[in-house]
Amino acid sequence: MFSRLKEDIACVFDRDPAARTWIEVITTYPGVHALELHRLSHWLWIHHIRWLARGLSAFSRWLTGIEIHPGAKIGRRFFIDHGMGVVIGETAEIGDDCTLYHGVTLGGTSWDGGKRHPTLKNNVVVGAGAKVLGPIVLSDGARVGSNAVVVKDVPPDATVVGVPGRLVLKSEGPSEAQQFDEERRQAIAKKMGFDAYGTTQDMPDPVAKAVNGMLDHMHAMDERLELMCKALKEMGADISVEKLPDLDRCELNSGELLDPSREKIK
Repeated sequence: MFSRLKEDIACVFDRDPAARTWIEVITTYPGVHALELHRLSHWLWIHHIRWLARGLSAFSRWLTGIEIHPGAKIGRRFFIDHGMGVVIGETAEIGDDCTLYHGVTLGGTSWDGGKRHPTLKNNVVVGAGAKVLGPIVLSDGARVGSNAVVVKDVPPDATVVGVPGRLVLKSEGPSEAQQFDEERRQAIAKKMGFDAYGTTQDMPDPVAKAVNGMLDHMHAMDERLELMCKALKEMGADISVEKLPDLDRCELNSGELLDPSREKIK
C-alpha cells in the first residue's frame, strides 16, 4: 500500500516541474488526493461494500472536483494534472504511467450494461478538455490532443486531434535536415521546459507551427549572438559571457539533454 502511494507521489515530480517537495504534493495536489481516495473506494467496491464506496467517491468529487467511479480500474503511476472537471466512468480501465489533464472525460455512449467506457493502455496522455467516449481502446503510447473527441480505437504511438478525433500520421522518411531541425527544436523546448499538454510536433496546428518557428528563431539568434561576441573579441573588446550549451551537440537521451562537455542538463 505504502509502496504504491510512494510511486503515485514520485510520478508527480517526473511530470510536473512545479512540484517542489513531497509535503507540497501530498497536501496540495487534488489529483493525488482523488487517486488515493479512489484506490480505497475501489477496494470497497470489489469487496461489495458498494454504498460506502459510492459515498467515498462522492466525497472525493466534492473535495477535489474530480469524479472517478469506484468501479474504474486504474494502474500504477497514474497522474491527473490540475484535475478539475475530470470524469472517469465505471467500466473505464487505465494502464500504467498514464496522464490526464483537466476537463478530460472518459465516458460512455450507451445506457446498456456491460463494458461502455474506454480502455487506456500504458503511457497514454490525454490533453486538457478531451473527451474519450465508448468502449474503445487507446493503445500504448497514444496521445489525445486538447479538446479532441475520440470515439474510435487509437493505434500505438499515434496522436489524435480534432472533433471528431482524427489520426495524425507521421511523414515517412524525413530528410536528415528535417530530422536535425526537429531534434534542435526538441532540445530548445526541453531547455525551456516547454510542454504542449499532450500535443506533439506531428500536429498540423497553427499554434504548434508558430512555436516551432519561435524555437528556430531562438536558435538562429543564439548562433548570431555567438558570432557577434566572437567578432568583438577579435577586435579587442573585453566581453565576459558564460558559454551556453551548444544545442547542435546536444542529444535527446532517455528524456534528458546531454552535452559532451557537461553533465546532464535538466
